[in-house]
Amino acid sequence: MSGRRRLDWLGLTPEPERELPAAVAALRASSHDPPAAAATAAATAPAAADGAELAEPAAAERRRVERLVLRGGRRDWLRYLAEVTALVTSVAADPERGDRAAALLAGEVVLDHHRMLIGLPGTGYARTAGDRAALESAVRTLRADPRTGSTP
Repeated sequence: MSGRRRLDWLGLTPEPERELPAAVAALRASSHDPPAAAATAAATAPAAADGAELAEPAAAERRRVERLVLRGGRRDWLRYLAEVTALVTSVAADPERGDRAAALLAGEVVLDHHRMLIGLPGTGYARTAGDRAALESAVRTLRADPRTGSTP
């Protein structure tokens, strides 16, 4: 083994690094609380005008993505995106659970990323075929949901 890292996967698109941390933090926060508990907490908690309640989880997610990009490899990155895919598909499958707008954003970003893998050498595109299919279905479902503000 040469010790040189293949870095071609880093040049695909900046959207995952820029858009996923806040969306994934919102997904993680919303998927851990039962819908009724989340609604009660939102109704009784003081409103934060700047979204401070998600600031720390989003910052932690941003640090995680930064570590993956700076110190990880393609496999680590694809494992992270598979984790995001699981969050997105779980929200799409259960209309009463999770932040559907965050799921739609994350789903679209990861799906675009996975589609671009076709232009890179290696097995990334083939490896993500199952995730692409799951994301295509989830994104269709989320776009059709009037709560996301999107249309099919």
